[in-house]
Amino acid sequence: MRMSSRRLRAAALGALTAAALVAGSATATAAPGTPGHLVPKELPPHPSSDWYASDVTPGLPGHVPFCVEDTLPSAGATHRTFWTEYDTSASQIVVKAATVDAARKLAAAAEKKVRNCAADWEGDFPEGTASWRDYGTLPAEDGAHVYGVHTSYPDSEPGIHLYGVGRDGRTVTVVAWGEMGTYEHAPVDAFRRTTTTAVVKLYHP
Repeated sequence: MRMSSRRLRAAALGALTAAALVAGSATATAAPGTPGHLVPKELPPHPSSDWYASDVTPGLPGHVPFCVEDTLPSAGATHRTFWTEYDTSASQIVVKAATVDAARKLAAAAEKKVRNCAADWEGDFPEGTASWRDYGTLPAEDGAHVYGVHTSYPDSEPGIHLYGVGRDGRTVTVVAWGEMGTYEHAPVDAFRRTTTTAVVKLYHP
């Protein structure tokens, strides 16, 4: 049975745009002491649109980014979502773990989920194809790693996603960026800078 266009778009883009629109109406603000989050000017520039952002909001977004679902805890988490006037969108989740060891394990789990994402997606949608690329580590605080994931389904636009996972002490961040397109459309160098900035803005007491 052919998937509905709604289901396919959610699978291909991880519902990033939907999450951004929902979160954009949020009025909650971060509590004092919340780790620093990205701001729109720190995202990879879009060629035809400004970036817009929600408030920094406690907990996980209503739609956790594609590839890291069921990985990050809501306890100790804050998030901000970003969107453009087109289909490009992004999000950042920050989790303050109880200990450095717990944070180290959480970051490792998030990276593993991203590395397995293409294979898991193909298992869910066998008519489609998916792949991933390792864009390497970054020397930011206690380390960060950047990945790309591409999905394609017959008679539908392909989706390209970038992920940055990083840690500073007991604080972990996951940054996700996505749009319709292929690896050639991915702003890898700019996203590496975004990920570095995201990790540097974290702190731990």
